[in-house]
Amino acid sequence: MVKDDELPHLRRCVELAAEALRAGDEPFGSVLVGGDGTVLAEDHNRVASGDRTRHPEFELARWSAARLSPEERAAATVYTSGEHCPMCAAAHAWVGLGRIVYVASSAQLAEWLNELGVPAPPVRTLPVQEIAPGVTVEGPVPGLVEEVRGLHRRFYGA
Repeated sequence: MVKDDELPHLRRCVELAAEALRAGDEPFGSVLVGGDGTVLAEDHNRVASGDRTRHPEFELARWSAARLSPEERAAATVYTSGEHCPMCAAAHAWVGLGRIVYVASSAQLAEWLNELGVPAPPVRTLPVQEIAPGVTVEGPVPGLVEEVRGLHRRFYGA
């Protein structure tokens, strides 16, 4: 269950997704928060560069591997506008990050993109637990889902 004090982090993820959209990129944003509640890092999608691996969740996993101890990584939470894709879920698990809290699920995103006539991605959409069964995952967050959906509709011109 997402706690009230976590909502600002999730709102920031939506803001970062909107920043990505304004930059001409797909609307995804993520925030890495330490076990003590301190925001450690944040990022948004940067795949418009042509590098389709530039997801914020992947970047935060790499950032944490370079800068945090295993104990700090395990105590951290990644807040994100959308559930991790398989690549990001694997990176999250490999570096030993803690909990994931997402606004919109991969299943919701797949449904929205299908409704908009967007071709399926080259990697199958799977829940994080199928890739990283040991990671605690919470979401979706109903109060913010429609904002995220609106960002994707804008990106795809709907």
